Amino acid sequence: MARIRVKNLLLRTYIGFNPEELVNKQDVIINLKIEADIPTDALEEDEPKDIYDYKLITKKVIAFVQDGRFKLLEVLTKNLLDMVMEDERVSWAKVEVDKPHALRFAESVSFEMEARR
Repeated sequence: MARIRVKNLLLRTYIGFNPEELVNKQDVIINLKIEADIPTDALEEDEPKDIYDYKLITKKVIAFVQDGRFKLLEVLTKNLLDMVMEDERVSWAKVEVDKPHALRFAESVSFEMEARR
């Protein structure tokens, strides 16, 4: 079992329900932690045969976030977690989404969810 981490993926999307948030994209920072088996053959042969492709899931996350509109940080986080868990090779995942400057005196607000198969 291996743990893959995608750290501090900085994207822009429509997030929130206040009038200005409905018309202006904002930054979100996404962190993924994904546990998946690495096939022995891949490790012995140094070949990406049947290996979990973190580049593929990252591209999928980028497209989903940048093309989407979300009122709630919680819903965005849940949707991303569901997306990661679609791959049967994933046994556990944790998704954290930060919304920088969501509160006046805070660096950011984040929401985190995890799932286990």
